[in-house]
Amino acid sequence: MHIKDKLAEADRMGKAVFSFEFFPPKTAQGVQNLYDRMDRMHSLGPAFIDITWGAGGRLSNLTCDMVNVAQTVSGLETCMHLTCTGMKKEKIDGALREAYKAGCTNILALRGDPPRDKEKWEATDGGFHYAKDLVKYIRDSYGDHFDIGVAGYPEGCDDQEDRELLLDHLKEKVDAGGSFIITQMFYDVDIFLAWVRKCRAKGIKVPIIPGIMPIHTYAAFIRRAAWTKCHVPPKWMDALEPVKNDDAAVREVGKGLMVQMCREILGAGILYLHFYTMNLAQATRMILEELELTPSTETPLKPALPWRQSLGLNRRDENVRPIFWKYRNKSYVTRTQDWDEFPNGRWGDARSPAFGELDAYGIGLKGTNEQNLELWGKPLSIKDIADTFVRFLENGLDSLPWSESPITSETDVIKAGLIDLNRRGFLTINSQPAVDGIKSTHPVYGWGPQNGYVYQKSYLELLISPKLISELIRRIERNSDLTYYAVNHAGDLKTNAPGDGPNAVTWGVFPGKEIIQPTIVETISFLAWKDEAFRLGMDWAHCHPPSSPSRQVIENVMKTWFLVNIGKTRTGKNLHDQYADVAFSS
Repeated sequence: MHIKDKLAEADRMGKAVFSFEFFPPKTAQGVQNLYDRMDRMHSLGPAFIDITWGAGGRLSNLTCDMVNVAQTVSGLETCMHLTCTGMKKEKIDGALREAYKAGCTNILALRGDPPRDKEKWEATDGGFHYAKDLVKYIRDSYGDHFDIGVAGYPEGCDDQEDRELLLDHLKEKVDAGGSFIITQMFYDVDIFLAWVRKCRAKGIKVPIIPGIMPIHTYAAFIRRAAWTKCHVPPKWMDALEPVKNDDAAVREVGKGLMVQMCREILGAGILYLHFYTMNLAQATRMILEELELTPSTETPLKPALPWRQSLGLNRRDENVRPIFWKYRNKSYVTRTQDWDEFPNGRWGDARSPAFGELDAYGIGLKGTNEQNLELWGKPLSIKDIADTFVRFLENGLDSLPWSESPITSETDVIKAGLIDLNRRGFLTINSQPAVDGIKSTHPVYGWGPQNGYVYQKSYLELLISPKLISELIRRIERNSDLTYYAVNHAGDLKTNAPGDGPNAVTWGVFPGKEIIQPTIVETISFLAWKDEAFRLGMDWAHCHPPSSPSRQVIENVMKTWFLVNIGKTRTGKNLHDQYADVAFSS
């Protein structure tokens, strides 16, 4: 979705929106840490994020990779910075192609800063001299596919202090095709608001998004103010100077100053805030919470579907997925990235195209061996493994090999039953409670448009000892309301499903729409998930030394136990007794 349309919607609704800026880290671990942070910050509900372009394009490949991950995996509407610095036309073309392939539809077109080894900016042979030229080139090459943003400088920029001349340049960039403006950081809100009035008087009518730089430390605050040559109100210095040696106090005082500034901006009718996060979360989150702009129990972040949507190329209309990847979003996106089209309406034939192979990046277990040993310990028995699962269910762990995120409040109503199952040696790795016609606005189970109703069938997925599989199947088959799939590492499949076709386990009914069935169970997908599930378990085992008891006990589970999913054929109304049919004594 174009940023200008998101801003127009904010204006129509009279509701403030915000966005985040990130930059490419210098190390591989830094990149992974940032991906994790971006994923967590998704829950704050940003309208979009943007990702910077290194001076001279040094980190251009990483910028493109980050845009792809943010857009396709994290489902974050992403704006890619693109600069003229050190960029020949061929490199610009390559970057735009990568953005297009990632599903990105927003570009921030900049002249850029000079490389660190040069004092003044110089145009590259075969490149562009000014941001307006880059804007025009993008518009001429891609029409309206990209929404194009440009930079605004309320207090001048590094090599031009004539603010009137900069306003003329800004008008030229907008006239060339720029449809929104993001400003340089500032601390004096009066200067910013006066500049906005000058922009409007100049005939610049596009949305202006103020750039907000949270205060992390006193030294960084002083350094950035000096670098941008922005005016710092004396009262800000009076507030920060006494606590400058106490980072926590600086963040707290800085939060108050930034909140007041943001309130004045919002009060002036500018309903958008763009945060320069510096790849950090805390200071930005503190400001948003004080402004009451983050989701809460009263105003939850309401998803369009019960799983996080990808915004990759051709995936925006995707609305059906197998439940097996409920807690492994990145893996599912990766394994289906080569599909030409994605299910929209109802699940089609899953045999073609095939799910991707398991050797792709991002499918195996995350973290180093040392990190995973610290996280999940060194189990010596099935009981020890089960205790790890129980810790996860009790919120003592943030992840399991089969779940990359903590347990959610959806599970609260069935948590006691899940804990009981694990304590008796049935290792649960996925589940959902039955939901029978709850309003789509429900803070826990709701999804989709307003005035709708959502439904879920009770679902359970677990690892079961081969000693118990026959008895489990016998008990399930006595109950006509239950269907199951059971498979081991070798691929021996047992099921009472009437066919290979899909069985919806989540659906919604909304005014003026066909019934949406976004989550399904079906055979081919389950077998593809089986390979991944056992691979993850073996990855966990291989975190331990080859001859260790921990490795042996985990490997034995992976090589001999069955992966089983059990679902009800009807929704049922009792949310507190979901697993009575399968929780038998061993």
